[in-house]
Amino acid sequence: MSQVYDKSLFEKLDDSEKNSDFIAVESKTYFQDAWKRFKQNKLALGGLVVITIIILFAIFGPILSSYSYDGVDASMRNTLPNMKHWLGTDKFGRDIFIRILYGARISLSIGFAAAGISLVIGIVYGGISGYVGGKIDMIMMRIIDILYSIPSMLYVILIMLVFGSNMKSILLGICISSWIGMARLVRGQVMTLKNQEFALASYVIGASRTRILFKHLIVNSMGPIIVSLTLMIPSAIFTEAFLSFVGIGISAPMASWGTLASEAKSLIETNPIQVIWPVAAICITMLSLNFIGDGLGDALDPKKK
Repeated sequence: MSQVYDKSLFEKLDDSEKNSDFIAVESKTYFQDAWKRFKQNKLALGGLVVITIIILFAIFGPILSSYSYDGVDASMRNTLPNMKHWLGTDKFGRDIFIRILYGARISLSIGFAAAGISLVIGIVYGGISGYVGGKIDMIMMRIIDILYSIPSMLYVILIMLVFGSNMKSILLGICISSWIGMARLVRGQVMTLKNQEFALASYVIGASRTRILFKHLIVNSMGPIIVSLTLMIPSAIFTEAFLSFVGIGISAPMASWGTLASEAKSLIETNPIQVIWPVAAICITMLSLNFIGDGLGDALDPKKK
């Protein structure tokens, strides 16, 4: 039976009418959209600017300055800030400003290195535990419980007593336990995502378990992971500063921020300003990193779009 169609229903549209309801939307990737929302957070953006300035000063400041972190001038001991020495000098006549910048190198290096190492270990350990599951997951989590039950400061102190007070021993002591929180976070994210459709589809088309874990599950968990990473950096910096302050951290004449505060505490009654500079550097850095972490948490959370 033949059907008759109304030809008016199938008339070709004029070119001017084709895009009458079209709404132009700029195509953005996930991270481009996250960066746009991050820039809208003034505190987070300010924290990023401050950290960038501190890093640039730490890299280029000691290179361009005529003073060194261990240069002694007995005629200029305990001077107040002046045009020659912007933050004054310590009890040995060493320039405090250069020592603060050199201390930034040590403190920031330990913070970023410890966070990076903990990130790698946590992702691998937590990813395998969460994806494999079963008895392997149970055993791996019990190992974490055992490590978590021992105070992290005890690891650091014992390692420094054995290997000495240097950057390597501090870094090793911090990394022994700092990856545990990252591993638990990654495990939880992987267990949530591994049974979703995109992961099952990858398995059906023949993707290997390694590819599914690192190319799909870990990538889709990067939001919480990056936020956790930014919060691990100030924690490592504070741990190093505390150890140096109590006298078991970086040894003199090397100048971490904790070492500078420890050296200045004996002059707190006569020259309290010398304590202010390293403490202010630690506070500003940790505050800026926390602002960045909060900003990334908002920017990378799809629920807050």
